[in-house]
Amino acid sequence: MHLMTSGGTSFTLALENEQATLRLVVDIANALEPGDMVTLSGDLGAGKTTFARALIRHLAANPTIPVPSPTFTLVQSYELPRFPLLHADLYRLSGPEELAELGLDDLPEETVVLMEWPDRANGRLPADRINIALTLSPERGLDYRDATVTGYGAHAKRVERIAALRDFLDRTGYADADRRRMQGDASTRVYEQIFLNGKSAILMNSPRRADGPPVRGNKSYSAVAHLAEDVKPFVAMANGLRERGFSAPEILEADLDHGFLILEDLGSEPVVAGTPPAPIQKRYEAAVDTLLALHELWLPEVLPVTPGIEHVIPRYSLDALLIEAELLLDWYIPFAGGSVSESMRTMFTDLWRGAMLPVLTTEPTWVLRDYHSPNLLWLPEREGIQHVGLLDFQDAVMGPPAYDLASLLQDARVDVPEAMELSLLTHYCRTRKYHNPHFQVAPFAETYAILAAQRATKILGIFARLNLRDGKPQYLRHIPRIWGYLQRSLTHPSLASLQAWYHAHVPANQSS
Repeated sequence: MHLMTSGGTSFTLALENEQATLRLVVDIANALEPGDMVTLSGDLGAGKTTFARALIRHLAANPTIPVPSPTFTLVQSYELPRFPLLHADLYRLSGPEELAELGLDDLPEETVVLMEWPDRANGRLPADRINIALTLSPERGLDYRDATVTGYGAHAKRVERIAALRDFLDRTGYADADRRRMQGDASTRVYEQIFLNGKSAILMNSPRRADGPPVRGNKSYSAVAHLAEDVKPFVAMANGLRERGFSAPEILEADLDHGFLILEDLGSEPVVAGTPPAPIQKRYEAAVDTLLALHELWLPEVLPVTPGIEHVIPRYSLDALLIEAELLLDWYIPFAGGSVSESMRTMFTDLWRGAMLPVLTTEPTWVLRDYHSPNLLWLPEREGIQHVGLLDFQDAVMGPPAYDLASLLQDARVDVPEAMELSLLTHYCRTRKYHNPHFQVAPFAETYAILAAQRATKILGIFARLNLRDGKPQYLRHIPRIWGYLQRSLTHPSLASLQAWYHAHVPANQSS
């Protein structure tokens, strides 16, 4: 296998048998995103339709789904779990001008197009696509093919990662694993569940975060907000949590440079149940107890990643807290139909700067930062604090312990009744007070309210941004809940001035 850069980024490999072909099918299928185009080129009989059929069946998670060749119908549509897919065969087209009759220009933007004979569409193909060229080699066997995978435009990096991931799986002994892409989150990370020799593991494919434009001096948003740039913080935090008795996944294999990790599979049993999901009281209590155990420890600010590499856990600074809150101004208020003047922005940041004073004097601990139901698993076979499996802590910071508690008890994805929130908040405070007579309940409750309001403010901005910038409207359904949490937190007396600002300047219609 090797990489080239002529006309795109390419790698070539031998498909010696059906198993090798199916492995490439999985490589491509798991790398696809809504709206992608994959073209299949090669002579008659090279195996294009066979490859397309295997790809569609893998995406459908159904090895027997009928996939007829579209040679005569020209196009065939499929509603697949991750996205709709259009399978097109252009062999019978006489030229690219006939493409308009197929309706390819009017497809929903999330549709993946899988096209055979792309040379018939010369000059009409998008700049960003993946091409798989199949070539017969009869002298080496009837089933043998050479495959050249090329990424054009923005897909060049995608193809580079496919090649690098194949190398990683070869090196670590997982080349023959059965791989299934898992439901993603709001990040650029991709997760797969992989099975080998009767055991399952999780493959994390986490490309290095691309630095955005400067927003504060010469720093990007991610730099100011202390968001992890690569997988090193995840490895450091996972090992640090495990060493202290918590159920973070074991790192089984790692390629730190490319951002590939193979992790212990902690299962899929959540801390919520029902439709719509609701908190399970016992499991949320256990999640609170896990935080209590963490917050009673002395925790270092520097953790080892590998021998010779250390990770310094950043401080949750005022600048980071403020730039997160300002997402409301930059994304949510415009989404809700409002506008933001410079005087509004100045007053907003001044009010939040003043509100954060008690937060910044709090003795810091590890803040996992997204400590809520999507990132918590229930492990019934374990005991004590190990009942709760921990995920998604690569953005951890040194900060106030109330932050993760607010993240849990005002869970952005599920409705936590106010009575449950107050009961578990009281349980946390009483337990802290029991173990540490110097623990002050009233200041902690104030910090909790401030950080809950800051987090709700940030998430409103993030979910609006996911819709407006990233084309992910599914997160909008959570906005009424988050708005309700925000109103709940703003009733704390210390936030009276901020409450008045929100009432005056944030559009009241939250029914998205």
